Amino acid sequence: GADATSGDAVRKIFKAKGRPIDNPLIVHVASPEQLPEVASSITDQASGLAEKFWPGPLSLILPRAQNIPAVVSAGLSTVAVRMPDHPVALALIRSAAVPIAAPSANRSGQPSPTSFMHVLEDLSGKIDAVIRAGSCPIGVESTVLDLSGRQPVILRPGGISKENLEHFLQKPVLVAGTAGAHDLPSSPGMKYRHYSPRAPLILIKGPPGERRSLMKILYDRFRKRNIKVEIFNSARDNYIFSEDSDDRQVELAARLYQILRDMDRRGVELILVEETEPEGLGLAVMNRLQKASSMVIRIKGRIVRNGI
Repeated sequence: GADATSGDAVRKIFKAKGRPIDNPLIVHVASPEQLPEVASSITDQASGLAEKFWPGPLSLILPRAQNIPAVVSAGLSTVAVRMPDHPVALALIRSAAVPIAAPSANRSGQPSPTSFMHVLEDLSGKIDAVIRAGSCPIGVESTVLDLSGRQPVILRPGGISKENLEHFLQKPVLVAGTAGAHDLPSSPGMKYRHYSPRAPLILIKGPPGERRSLMKILYDRFRKRNIKVEIFNSARDNYIFSEDSDDRQVELAARLYQILRDMDRRGVELILVEETEPEGLGLAVMNRLQKASSMVIRIKGRIVRNGI
């Protein structure tokens, strides 16, 4: 991370990560009282959301304050801001006495880090220090909620679900990429391919029975060609999750990046993944799988063993 009020410091983040300069960063604060240092205008709605969900995985898109340089938000008039839910992160921000601009601590485009070792694997020698403070309990990044328009829009699904936001706001919340929502890259994760393992990832969508049949067909075919292929989120591999759908979504969100990185370490050459329901944390998981995928197969009709 870097001093969010210093353009020179912030540019070093882009250099260390190999991050495109038009991919905005999120500014982190130690308390809601720091919001005026980052945002030029704070509505009652924004204050209410901060009071309800901070500290926690919710980033709010607000009008950018003058002391936050344009490089932080890729030249946009808005800025993303959140308060992390970790005592070490909060202590660091308080010690710095300035808002901190910070992305995930990985090479740009790779699966996000969820542990100390992941950061060392990606950025050793490119940054001055890494703080060992345990693994991330949620795994997927924060939800990014745009409050700059007439209606709240989720630009990046994450640790706070659409359902939770709608329940609190008592109004519909749009999701970028759906009808009525805008898709301008005003949030991290919108414009570029992200979260991608080294191995190509094929995401398979369709009725549960049909997509599993197709996964088995593809698995067998690639194995016969001596391609090291693995199925993620299936009983064919070691990644078995709880039967309860809510617990399963939480587990999947927490372990997603760990599993993708583990596959890379073991030299997997192709990853087959089936879709999960886009509800609750499942919306965030599906967003990450879409971004990470090299190919998406949508099944329309019945899978036949001798032909697809």
